Amino acid sequence: MNTLPPMLALEREGPVARVWLNRPDTRNAFNAELIHALDRCFAQLATEPELRVIVLGGRGKVFCAGADLGWMRDMATQGWDANHRDAQALAAMLWTIWSCPVPIIGRIHGDCFAGGLGLAAVCDVRVAAEGAQFCLSEARLGLLPATIAPYVVRAMGQSAAQRYMITAERFSAAQAARCGLMHEVVAPEQLDTHVQALIEGLRANGPAAVRACKQLVRDVAQAPLSPELRADTARRIADIRASAEGREGLRAFLDKRPPAWTTDPCSRKS
Repeated sequence: MNTLPPMLALEREGPVARVWLNRPDTRNAFNAELIHALDRCFAQLATEPELRVIVLGGRGKVFCAGADLGWMRDMATQGWDANHRDAQALAAMLWTIWSCPVPIIGRIHGDCFAGGLGLAAVCDVRVAAEGAQFCLSEARLGLLPATIAPYVVRAMGQSAAQRYMITAERFSAAQAARCGLMHEVVAPEQLDTHVQALIEGLRANGPAAVRACKQLVRDVAQAPLSPELRADTARRIADIRASAEGREGLRAFLDKRPPAWTTDPCSRKS
């Protein structure tokens, strides 16, 4: 991968990638450069067939506090065209992460505000530390969370998203879990242990099956229960049953042994 700017850190550990927002002095706030770096980083990671898991987190005291104040100040002086280009770049970055075939774990701590909440919402599994705070604060500034809305509404549901978007109130990790935005809430000292357990669980599953499951959910979530959908899902299970990975998984289960992908040296930590 081409060199990333210092504001985004990438760590590799065998088939696991950890992507860190690395602007602790600005509370990991977005600016144009960070948005571009995230887009490039995840676009590249999406092309790596050996990659099994990505963890997205923030360095310092918070996950992401939203938009950088200097960047917002600059955008406030620009016209519609410049603001539109800027919004398109953010929307493209979120889509790049959302559409990445590799499962993504969101490691959330501290503040997760505005665009940062959108960044969390595009992750597949979201774990928060107790004490994390969430806020869709845009309305308080006379703005709206438009580019992140498609992912936030999917993650937390229409009712909760509507409340928190129009009130711009802060809500806790426990409240985020109740509406589905966070899947787990753990003690801060257990956050990395819990993330590691999720990593190991994902690595125990069939690599192609995990990616296919991720795509399956995206494809059927809004699809009508039609003959076409039944045919499509039947085709998918037949495809994977007949694949090398599917055959190996079933043989391993029947033989009461670990499947090959759990003992492959290429899948172990480096």
